[in-house]
Amino acid sequence: MSQAALRARLGARSPRWHAAAERLARLERREPLDVAEALDVADDYRRVAADLAAARRLDAASRTRAQLESLYARLHGELHRPSSRPLRALHALLRDTLPDSLARLRWHLLAVSSLFVLAAGAGAALVRANPGLARLFASDEMVTTVERGRLWTEGLLNIVPSPVLSLQILTHNVVVSLFAYCAGILFGLGTFYIIALNGMMLGGIFAFTAANGLADELFRFVIAHGVVELACLCVSGAAGAAVGESLVRPRLATRSESFAHAARETLPIMVAVVLLLLGCGLIEGYVSPDPDVPLGARLVIGFGYFLFMVALLRGWVAGRSRGGRLDG
Repeated sequence: MSQAALRARLGARSPRWHAAAERLARLERREPLDVAEALDVADDYRRVAADLAAARRLDAASRTRAQLESLYARLHGELHRPSSRPLRALHALLRDTLPDSLARLRWHLLAVSSLFVLAAGAGAALVRANPGLARLFASDEMVTTVERGRLWTEGLLNIVPSPVLSLQILTHNVVVSLFAYCAGILFGLGTFYIIALNGMMLGGIFAFTAANGLADELFRFVIAHGVVELACLCVSGAAGAAVGESLVRPRLATRSESFAHAARETLPIMVAVVLLLLGCGLIEGYVSPDPDVPLGARLVIGFGYFLFMVALLRGWVAGRSRGGRLDG
């Protein structure tokens, strides 16, 4: 194209530059733009880049070139500006990303939860058939204490202060949940092992305490924190199973790409799990071992916290409606 033709084309595009500058000014002032206007800004960026390239071929130091370079730099800076609204990003995470990630895990969660329940039943059946097998799931000290008619949790606050106990429990729960998730890298087999093992331990210990007349006391101890704690374990296992499936049945071009995609999708779930386990640690450190807390209060705390967990993971806490639409 001749220089005369380039000059004529650039001259004809001058009104578009002014319109682009006006839209950019509104964006810089953080005024709301509708979808069409936002798309226009993206188009402005591409068109200004093309016009700037033409202007550079015409004149190395023209006023038009300087104007376009300034406009292009402002557009580039605005469109590539990193997010500076952490609260809005957090709100979007809780309202959209977290429930969407959970929805994609629904079949994994069903499978892992079913495995946990079946393993718990198997553990209980084994210990009822042979009480000596309880030593597979509990230490000798715990078994001896139960056989003497007492739970190992009695007087726990007299031995370990609540803050220290909460920290120890939180650390243990987070490690177990993260291990159940990370073990998914073994093609999901590691995750299933952790879930099955914990299910058998729970069933076996409850069966052993029931045989010694202490199941009610154990239920009283675990109900305040255990509902959410076990739910978090199953959610972590579901995330680990999804990671394992990405390696067994990659849905992208390569296993590494499929694994990276699954990890990105499940990471928000694990962040929520860690935060929920923080609450479990506080409850288990301050409420569960306290003999003065009545059973009714423990039930309210346990199931109330579980309902909060459901609301958080479904996005309802952040304004997502039950039908999957956004309120407001």
